[in-house]
Amino acid sequence: MRTRTRVVAAMLTTGAVLGAGAACASLARQEFARPQISLVSMRVIGIGVTGGSLEVILKIFNPNSYRLDANTFTYQVEVDSIPLAHGTVANRFTVAPKDSTLLRIPLAFTYAGLGAAGRSIMTSGSVNYRVSGNLTVLTPGSSFTVPFAQQGRFNPMGGTP
Repeated sequence: MRTRTRVVAAMLTTGAVLGAGAACASLARQEFARPQISLVSMRVIGIGVTGGSLEVILKIFNPNSYRLDANTFTYQVEVDSIPLAHGTVANRFTVAPKDSTLLRIPLAFTYAGLGAAGRSIMTSGSVNYRVSGNLTVLTPGSSFTVPFAQQGRFNPMGGTP
């Protein structure tokens, strides 16, 4: 009889620990404030016959009071509503609480894709942009995906106005 009592007690303890872990993960997701992602700069790093390559620098701000660990960042970049590039960055990075980090993304482009953006920059000095995608956030024992979307206006001479 004592063995049965011990087994039941062990099962209850294990269930309580697993339940507490699941509750903490659920609470973390509820308390999680989405990171804010904005375009800092873009620069041409190569030119070819049909297009070239850019280095885009995004600023990722962590509004949470705890460290943000991420291992995958998928993105789509649009300039004046025209798709410019998309891809995945599969490097782990960390953003300190209430702090920012810069993420450098190499992008390939075609001259056709930059045509409208170039015209907009020539007439107004800046261009509308939209960066969207998903950020995979790591938590102890699991991970979850957070969608993001940020839009604004970019001035190649001075960054975002």
